[in-house]
Amino acid sequence: MLEQARAFALAAHGDQMYGARPYSFHLDAVVRLLSPYGIEAQVIGYLHDVVEDTEVSEADIRQHFGRLIAECVGLLTDAPGANRAERKARTYARLATVDGPAELALVVKVADRLANVRTCLIDDRRGLREVYSREHPAFRRAAYREGLCEPLWVELDTLLEAAATTCVSAATGDT
Repeated sequence: MLEQARAFALAAHGDQMYGARPYSFHLDAVVRLLSPYGIEAQVIGYLHDVVEDTEVSEADIRQHFGRLIAECVGLLTDAPGANRAERKARTYARLATVDGPAELALVVKVADRLANVRTCLIDDRRGLREVYSREHPAFRRAAYREGLCEPLWVELDTLLEAAATTCVSAATGDT
């Protein structure tokens, strides 16, 4: 099922790019982070952006991969909104209500965010890293569940805390 999900996602994303890289770079990075959390998490990792970024529907996901995978992908799809702040506020409000088996979506969401932050650091994308730093408290309130995927949260918290400290130091002239 994992190879099927990867092939499905890559076909759906087509020629889309992740910055200057093929979209597979991002999907593979997310799935590597999810390897300790099982095949379902990895399948969702490959599919997490297809409803949001392609013509694939949640019904298509359900048909090919089942109800739970489709529900999780739906939860990971940004809610509509006029701008990023509005979309994220609506999405985080939805994530805050997730429980039971669908909490697998939260594991994928933090892996996705961690993969994004890692890439920001590699590519020196300070502006986007600052966006993630500003959003982090609200994101954490919505998506964190004690004991669910602590190693991912520890790294994400550490990277964003370091980024926030760097931004404050740069703004104040401290080194």
